[in-house]
Amino acid sequence: MPWWFWILLWIALIALSLLLHLTLGYRLYRKFMSTVHELAAAGKRFSNLSPVVETSDVDGANPRPEPGSAIFASPDQMRHDYLTAKAFRQEVRRQRRVKRKAERGQPQSLHDIEIR
Repeated sequence: MPWWFWILLWIALIALSLLLHLTLGYRLYRKFMSTVHELAAAGKRFSNLSPVVETSDVDGANPRPEPGSAIFASPDQMRHDYLTAKAFRQEVRRQRRVKRKAERGQPQSLHDIEIR
């Protein structure tokens, strides 16, 4: 083979490699831009949602004490507050569990439906 054939061969290989890299770069750019557009659309869609503020019965009945007030409260009062809040959270979880099982048509646990 003549020497000029090797030069043409390497030029063709480099040109094809460059073409492949340009094609892959263009495809990557297009995918990136479509992702950016979808992200912008999602940002616009979710920015219009109003924040959900959940208020529970505990907030209305017992306003939260000021931060740091537990330091000056009696241990018996703090224990009572803790146990009351714990019982309320357990009851809320139990009610959600009963409601969820009723919606799904699942059998209820006797522990959940017993009236205390």
